[in-house]
Amino acid sequence: MTNAEHQTLSRDDLAVTAAFLIALAATLGALFIGEVLGQMPCTLCWYQRIAMFPLVPILGMSLWRGDGMARAYALPLVLAGLALAGWHTGLYLGLIPEAVAPCTKDGPSCSGPAQIILGLPIPYLSLAAFAAILACLIFPKGTRT
Repeated sequence: MTNAEHQTLSRDDLAVTAAFLIALAATLGALFIGEVLGQMPCTLCWYQRIAMFPLVPILGMSLWRGDGMARAYALPLVLAGLALAGWHTGLYLGLIPEAVAPCTKDGPSCSGPAQIILGLPIPYLSLAAFAAILACLIFPKGTRT
């Protein structure tokens, strides 16, 4: 048997794989909500999508190539998305003393009952996804094999 047949994933590869799967699930979920359910995203949701969608090819290519560059390219997007999702969640919870500003009277709104997925509002799910991806990218300190 060759050395390649015995190759296993390192902790680092497992963490990047988990981050990739979370980003993929979030991206597919956002596309399902918008394209299949027909729910128009608010402005903050659009900005969070801008941060989330590129994570799928970035993390996927890093895994495929095995170059370990996922952190360098993904962290700025993850941090931006986490900040946006945190702000959005704060608006949703009323912690930030302002109505959910991007949700206009005539446009899409994140505060309606149609925006509850799996029992959680979309801003919470976005915050959880970005936080989980961040944890996957910063906590493992394994070495590439």
